[in-house]
Amino acid sequence: MTQTATLNGVDTEALAQKAGALQHDPGLAEFNFRIRNHWINGGHNQSLCTDFHGVGEDIAHEHPFTLEADEPPVLLSTDKGANPVEHLLHALAGCLTSSLVYHAAARGIVLDEVESTVEGDIDVRGFMGLSDRVRKGYQNIHVSFKVKTDASPQQLRELANYSPVFDTLQHGTNVWLSIETK
Repeated sequence: MTQTATLNGVDTEALAQKAGALQHDPGLAEFNFRIRNHWINGGHNQSLCTDFHGVGEDIAHEHPFTLEADEPPVLLSTDKGANPVEHLLHALAGCLTSSLVYHAAARGIVLDEVESTVEGDIDVRGFMGLSDRVRKGYQNIHVSFKVKTDASPQQLRELANYSPVFDTLQHGTNVWLSIETK
């Protein structure tokens, strides 16, 4: 019986093989993630994640994922899911955590516990169109990690910096919006 080398729940042998394949054929590294969203009522809407493109092919998720988004009653909706800006904080926390874990495993760093708190400061006057001097999005996002490990905070910060969501928020990205009527 062959035993797989795992660290932090990551199959490090498979990780090294995947990295080697992507290094050998960079075209395999081009991924396209997508969701399909539909409005339900008020602030409530739902996104479905069924598939993505990666390693040169379309890949279906084992099970589709449904993400609920809504606004709380104080923002005039029914609180049927986290609101979109909370989803953004979740995406950031999840991506920073995954990046930290995978890169730690690749470098032989043992992680015993990883927890984070992510908070964002937003002035809803921008979203509501009440002031053109107030940004519509977050003014600040604060991320705080508590990690049980022998690695230094500096080492962990370097590993977390591989997060695609962190990079997107830190450096921005092009977003194209098209709207058509039916």
